[in-house]
Amino acid sequence: MILTLVGLSRGMVEGAANRSRSVGFDITIRPPGTSVLGMTSAPMSEKMVDFARSFPHVTMATGVTVAPVGGLDTISGIDYDEFKRMSGGYRFLSGGPFQQNDDILIDEYYAQQKNLKVGDSVKLLNHDWKVRGIFESGKLARTVVRRSVLQDVTANTGRISFIYVKVDKPSNVRTVIGQLKQKLPEYPIYDMEEFLSQLSINRIPGLSQFTKVIVALSVIFGFLVVFLAMYTAVLERTREIGILKALGATPLWVLNVLLRETVVLALIGSVIGVILTYGTRWAIMTYYPATLTQVIVPDWWPIAAFIAVAGALFGASYPGLKAAKQDAVEALAYE
Repeated sequence: MILTLVGLSRGMVEGAANRSRSVGFDITIRPPGTSVLGMTSAPMSEKMVDFARSFPHVTMATGVTVAPVGGLDTISGIDYDEFKRMSGGYRFLSGGPFQQNDDILIDEYYAQQKNLKVGDSVKLLNHDWKVRGIFESGKLARTVVRRSVLQDVTANTGRISFIYVKVDKPSNVRTVIGQLKQKLPEYPIYDMEEFLSQLSINRIPGLSQFTKVIVALSVIFGFLVVFLAMYTAVLERTREIGILKALGATPLWVLNVLLRETVVLALIGSVIGVILTYGTRWAIMTYYPATLTQVIVPDWWPIAAFIAVAGALFGASYPGLKAAKQDAVEALAYE
């Protein structure tokens, strides 16, 4: 459970970072008071794109409109020609660019999850779209439509969610950012590396706390499960323990045997848990590849194993002590 949930958290964040990196921007301008993952409206005027283009060393700029479509899913509106000049465009697996206003471009994972192909219709935001192209995943978003059409559908005509800016030379990026911040002091303005650094588990409000809660719950449930299992095992072995103590086994020896068994079982369970994360990743990427992304987190394997062993030892301590203190005569008489 720990490895799967940590893998999901990290996978979602890394997926968003990789899709942003592939756009090829140098600077991004965000609306005041917004987070890098919470873009669900279009508060900025489209005229700000021309404003960003007016700065020295800026070679191109494009605005993107984003709208939520339910759950964690969003749909992005772009000016295809501008976006192609900045990012190189999409690599289509089938179909191609927009032809009609109601066309939608989807990535391969969205097509897989929704069982869609070129020419199919899909309803989003109470609007019927026609799949015009399916592109290779990893650039900007899962679903993309014409910006002007999305603005009209969401009643955000002439509004955008953020701006991507391209600069002529990397050495001029900090100069342009300084100029932009001077004119737009309330707007979060980042270069690519600064922006991507915001897309981490520790920078996203609540996500780090969520991981800690999951770990704590895993320890509690692990303790309860091991406690009940070991308590039952001790009761079932009462006569055996009595025989061992009658043969001269000390309480410390009995406790040592039970705790060693607990450690072995916990380590075996940890290995099985690691293997099962590959199974959960396969299931998620097969059935929900567009909604969820899970990555394998080897750096968490020793952490999860330590938690499993510690929880198991803690849960086995009381039953083990109880077994070690049993009177040999009473244990032999136990039915």
